[in-house]
Amino acid sequence: MTASPPQTPLDDPPPPRSVLLDPAFLRLWTGTTASGLATWALPFVLGLAVLEGTLSASGLGLVLAARTAGFLLAVAVGGVLADRHSRRTVVRWSGLAAAVAAPVLAAGLDRSLPLMAAAALVAGGGQGACRPAFQALTAEVVDADRRQQANAAMTLAVRVTTLLGPSLSALLAVVLDVRALLIGIGIVWLAAAFVPGPGTGTAHAGEAPQRASIRAEFAEGVREARRHPWFVAGLAALTSVIATGYSATGVALPLISHDRYDSGVVLAAATTAYTLGALGGALIIARVRPRSQGWSALAGLAVYGFAPLSLLLPVHPAVIVAAYAVAGLGIELFNVPWFTAIQREVAPDKLARVSSLDFLLSYGLAPVGLALIAPAIDSFGPRPVLAACAAACFLAPALAALTPTARHFSGGGSAKPAAAKGTDS
Repeated sequence: MTASPPQTPLDDPPPPRSVLLDPAFLRLWTGTTASGLATWALPFVLGLAVLEGTLSASGLGLVLAARTAGFLLAVAVGGVLADRHSRRTVVRWSGLAAAVAAPVLAAGLDRSLPLMAAAALVAGGGQGACRPAFQALTAEVVDADRRQQANAAMTLAVRVTTLLGPSLSALLAVVLDVRALLIGIGIVWLAAAFVPGPGTGTAHAGEAPQRASIRAEFAEGVREARRHPWFVAGLAALTSVIATGYSATGVALPLISHDRYDSGVVLAAATTAYTLGALGGALIIARVRPRSQGWSALAGLAVYGFAPLSLLLPVHPAVIVAAYAVAGLGIELFNVPWFTAIQREVAPDKLARVSSLDFLLSYGLAPVGLALIAPAIDSFGPRPVLAACAAACFLAPALAALTPTARHFSGGGSAKPAAAKGTDS
């Protein structure tokens, strides 16, 4: 009787191919990175216009407000269109809209503030419409086993562009004027529009010729979101953290850096530490698969509370910088599993709409927090407001973790994952 030969490593299934070696994903990643560069560069370039005197400070506020309004209006519509049509087509047209808006902004400098506001509205619309389309296209291009790695690469690109966008603009401003920089932003948007390749298009197979209204289809996406209790609870927690913790960062941190430490160094160091922490979090979560991914993600979200907590007392500046680094690390330990779970659990033909609901509530309500925190600090003082922000950051994710399906970000109506690879119109 002969013994069977021992198994060799060749008998084991090969590990999944790195998503970074996939040309289709690299095209999508490049387009997403280009959109991020253009998005983060625009406010900085407009700020340079204020410095050179071609745009007033009040005009800058109006233009940026118009861009935010365009984003909020378009993110919901873009989600519906990306579920109704080809995701790549939505990316292309939204990128083209933002690209065309950039030279119009340049033409309006020092000439027509209403023209600039209208162009900023279109630019924000392009930015908003492409976000859910990019999210859904990732699920089409990348198979389920590699989506966490793909989402980590995407969020890594976002963090890098938050640094590179303003930095590259500052460097180019040495040799180019603001109008040329705005035209350059339009060219970057063209790359975001045309570089991404096709997805599978499976979500649109067999679509009916008669369509409901955009409002009705968005409501259908809301119903799909409500089928997933972990999503509802997680989105409520994320919205609370962004509306309070991000507001503390945007308003209280600059004030405390100036008033308590008599310097802008603390502000610059803390925001840089936050970005570097987020980069580290993205690198970690690209390789780590927590057993209870939902609870781990919500714990990462909760540590943002250390950011406003560090501003409560006159501590050494290093404590604030460390707190913001930890907050950045935690936010990416949440973001990547969160996006991956949405792509895995939500019905493919409603994925863009649910993603748009995510962006609409979490980031759409951030300006409300920013608008309220300054009057609250004036009325109650910084310490009670910061304590309330820290408490909200800690408690909201803890409450979300009590939802039965939150432990693994799954259950409660999971859907068959979207297929990967194929052709699209």
